[in-house]
Amino acid sequence: MKTKHFFIALFSLSLIATSCSSDDDGTKTPAATPNIVELAQETPSLSSLVAALLRADGDLATVLSGDGPFTVLAPTNDAFATFLSDNGFASLEEVPTDVLSQVLLNHVIMADVSASDLVSLGSGYTSGSATGAGDENISIYFDATNGVTFNNVATVTAADVSASNGTVHIIDAVLGLPSIVDLAVANSDFSNLVAALGSADGDLVNVLSGDGPFTVLAPTNTAFNTFLDGTALGDVDTAALSQILLNHVIIGSSITSTALVDLEAGYTNTGATGPGESPLSLYYNTTNGVMFNGISSVIQADVIGTNGIIHAVDTVIDIPTVVTFALADPTFSTLVEALTTLTPATDFAAVLSRTETGNSDNLNPNFTVFAPTNDAFAALAAVPEEGPLTQILLHHVIKEANVTSSMLNNPGDTTATTIEGDDITITLPGTGNNIANITDGSGATDIGIIAVDVQAGNGVIHAINKVMINN
Repeated sequence: MKTKHFFIALFSLSLIATSCSSDDDGTKTPAATPNIVELAQETPSLSSLVAALLRADGDLATVLSGDGPFTVLAPTNDAFATFLSDNGFASLEEVPTDVLSQVLLNHVIMADVSASDLVSLGSGYTSGSATGAGDENISIYFDATNGVTFNNVATVTAADVSASNGTVHIIDAVLGLPSIVDLAVANSDFSNLVAALGSADGDLVNVLSGDGPFTVLAPTNTAFNTFLDGTALGDVDTAALSQILLNHVIIGSSITSTALVDLEAGYTNTGATGPGESPLSLYYNTTNGVMFNGISSVIQADVIGTNGIIHAVDTVIDIPTVVTFALADPTFSTLVEALTTLTPATDFAAVLSRTETGNSDNLNPNFTVFAPTNDAFAALAAVPEEGPLTQILLHHVIKEANVTSSMLNNPGDTTATTIEGDDITITLPGTGNNIANITDGSGATDIGIIAVDVQAGNGVIHAINKVMINN
């Protein structure tokens, strides 16, 4: 019986305690913090955003009511009205729902980012949630050096509006889906590049605003200033400028830095052209960061637009010569040593860097170089002395001809005279793993071409697996 009375008393005390904590004593239970969608619904100036979220594909209102965290860049009603007008829409209902979904997702960052976070970073890129080239998330450029702006079109008018599942920054413009040109224009550190694209032949701004996909290696302002070396951009020949800029563009693919690292090293082609309108080659190597042609390093990777990807680089990539590729590709390091240190009496580097004809020694571009790999040199019993070695090296070069693989008789033989004076014969198809076989001046027939058509501005390189010997 005492036990029963104890539990009754305890129950009574709990009722009293509950009663004392209720609103009867004048206190109020704090209201729950709204999530991002609820916050937008409670904000009259964001009613267009709410309507857009409800209309777009992807059930975005439900998504943004989830756990998050999210950062939402929330355009005002006025921002939406301007966006609709600028794009020829009379109302939100005229915007295709799939397009609307992507535009809205371009305002969503999958992390909780405060204004102070952005200010501490100064400027840079983050990823939105819209899908761009290669199914990668489209990048958003932010600049917090004077207020906070996004893509240089939208300014934050109310920052750090807290929600239960993230943060809202109210902005005064809708962020359209940016092309790689839009992203370059937004970033002041690419202002020289943008000016160059506008000045060069070929209407490159419109070209790079097209469908793509493109991979653009974008030199910074510092890189351009170094390249110009005091010359005004307006004084640069516009046709030459066009080719230099196109030498930074890979057409037909959007290549991420991860993809390059996976490939490690190799060659691809750019939009620039060399002899015979052949596309120029571009050498990449990722053993120490990502570097192109041995001179230009990526300092900001994977800026994603709708039609491609930008990698910011620290050096302008000039039109390469055959020497450029020999120096850049470690596969040819022994060849470089043979052409320089081991043959000091002949300035091979200067000769093979020539781009103009009419030289007094009659050694004129274009050059076709059959380049022995390091393994090819290692297979020699001994490296010859300078005199014979000089003749051997000259036996690997054809002058005044850009002989690409497509120009060879296939099937059949193609004979050409080297600078040294002896003929070589190229036979297609090759045997085994060889693309083609070569018969050199000494009559050896076991020399294989193992890589073809490394195209420079003044000639072409074909890699071979044995050193050719003259007669």
